[in-house]
Amino acid sequence: MLTPAQLQQFETQGYVVVEDLLPADVLEAVKVEYAALLDDLYAQWHKQGLVPASENLDFWGKLLAAYHARCDYFQPMDISLPGDQIAADTPFHFGPAIFDMLTAGPLLDAMEQLIGPEITSNPIQHVRIKPPATALQNGEIRPHITATEWHQDRAVALEDADATQMVTVWLAITDATVENGCLQVQPQVPDQTILPHCPRTQTGIADGFIDAAGAMPLPVKAGGAVLFHPLTPHGSLPNTTDGFRWSFDIRFHKTGQPSGRQHFPEFVARSRSNPALELRDWQTYKSLWEDARARLATQPHTPIHRWQSDAPYCA
Repeated sequence: MLTPAQLQQFETQGYVVVEDLLPADVLEAVKVEYAALLDDLYAQWHKQGLVPASENLDFWGKLLAAYHARCDYFQPMDISLPGDQIAADTPFHFGPAIFDMLTAGPLLDAMEQLIGPEITSNPIQHVRIKPPATALQNGEIRPHITATEWHQDRAVALEDADATQMVTVWLAITDATVENGCLQVQPQVPDQTILPHCPRTQTGIADGFIDAAGAMPLPVKAGGAVLFHPLTPHGSLPNTTDGFRWSFDIRFHKTGQPSGRQHFPEFVARSRSNPALELRDWQTYKSLWEDARARLATQPHTPIHRWQSDAPYCA
């Protein structure tokens, strides 16, 4: 449970670091599930002649070899469909460990303190497994792979969610440090609004609206989390170590309010008024995403950003 001091910090500054939010068994299950997923992906890439044999490689060695070989590990490991064109075979990952992560009791307890007892798991969610900056390929721009530009989560959702009560949970699967690219925030000001954003290499806050000198790095150990309000400006630092940094971005919003990605599936994670509404089966949730993929593959692309490059503050 969040302490009164933590609740006060979230209310006044728009963020709070919470250690040991994810139960240890859930954290370990996520690691095991992803190890099996990478084993399968790596075997396919090796069969295609893209990567070397894996006998002497651990999880991180396989991941680095795959990245060097330009094998796209991100989308097959992501817990969402992409924001660009979706095909009938676009990969994504949902398994029982991920579902248990999204519905972990301590996590939902914290959400209940912040947004109330009717909680929906928001479909704007991603895995982030960030390679060392020295290993990045030329032209890498994906925020899930490299450093993330300053932005606000409300501003990178669609306008229908501008009034939605929502909280982002940045979950550390490995220790997040300043050196390996932890999250950084600019604490909210009392009259915080949506700042202008520009579609640059990533969608980011326009120049002149962020005081980088006031940035607050937020290191957190594996199993801990940063909770932040959708108007809190934040980004992430580059990974200057020789290892990977692994986290998840997940969100929750008050049930019945728009998600900001209405074309993607959501589910009721907790309902104190009607527990029968809660989704308890990971396979059903996976099927919702499979159905969305099949539907969206036959439709024109749905843009997910509202910002135009010809706006005055983007010139």
